[in-house]
Amino acid sequence: MSPLQVLCLPDTQLHAADLALRLGAPLQTLPDFERKTLKRLASSVSLALMVGEDVSLQTFQLPLPGPVRVDWTDGQTLWRLQHGGGRGEMLAKACGIKGDYLPWVVDATAGFGRDSLLLAWLGCRVTLLERSPVVQALLQDGWKRAQAEPLLAAALQRMELVFADSAAWLGSLAGDHRPEVVYLDPMFPTREKSAKVKVNMQVFHQAVGADPDAAGLLEPALRAAKKRVVVKRPRLAEPLAGREPSVVFEGESSRFDVYLAG
Repeated sequence: MSPLQVLCLPDTQLHAADLALRLGAPLQTLPDFERKTLKRLASSVSLALMVGEDVSLQTFQLPLPGPVRVDWTDGQTLWRLQHGGGRGEMLAKACGIKGDYLPWVVDATAGFGRDSLLLAWLGCRVTLLERSPVVQALLQDGWKRAQAEPLLAAALQRMELVFADSAAWLGSLAGDHRPEVVYLDPMFPTREKSAKVKVNMQVFHQAVGADPDAAGLLEPALRAAKKRVVVKRPRLAEPLAGREPSVVFEGESSRFDVYLAG
């Protein structure tokens, strides 16, 4: 059983073939993405990047869940941006956003990009770094579809997608061309109670795998950041790389550890 396949519809073969080549994954064309069609693949496919009207990840562990995609235009995300905590959110406080101070933030573990979107919505310039080619494909698709949402136009102009190894990219920065803030959100098992969020993270972990070198990002991040490094952790987890933070912003299930640079 191949760990990842690319599945496409007949009218998306060209795009799907390009993604399959980049991923080094086999390509299969299906007549549709109906559940009964997908269920027939459960014995031969474990995980697939599905290319149709959008690009999504589908796990074939039965019972078959829905596909996972990067969607910055869903109602929950837009509500959070418009009516959520704004600058009062812990992430904003941890990044030091205050008054007219809107730092350049490098999100070195971009994932699905929701935290980056929030920071850009608040006015920060944000660079999203992602090394997984699977997540890259999802981010590019989510970015493309978000262009059609007028509410996101200003935030998207402040965001930049960079597909690279974060440690190497951060290490290439020098002089004044360095961000004020580097943000790290290493993967950890989700404690969210929402079934949708739980499924999303399970599929994400299945696609990306373990994150054994996450602790190794802290030092490159500290060297690159002018002001601070912000690390998201489970509330009761040990500090990243065993290094005690300068400041902690703690919530019910997670916290933000702040390491002041210099």
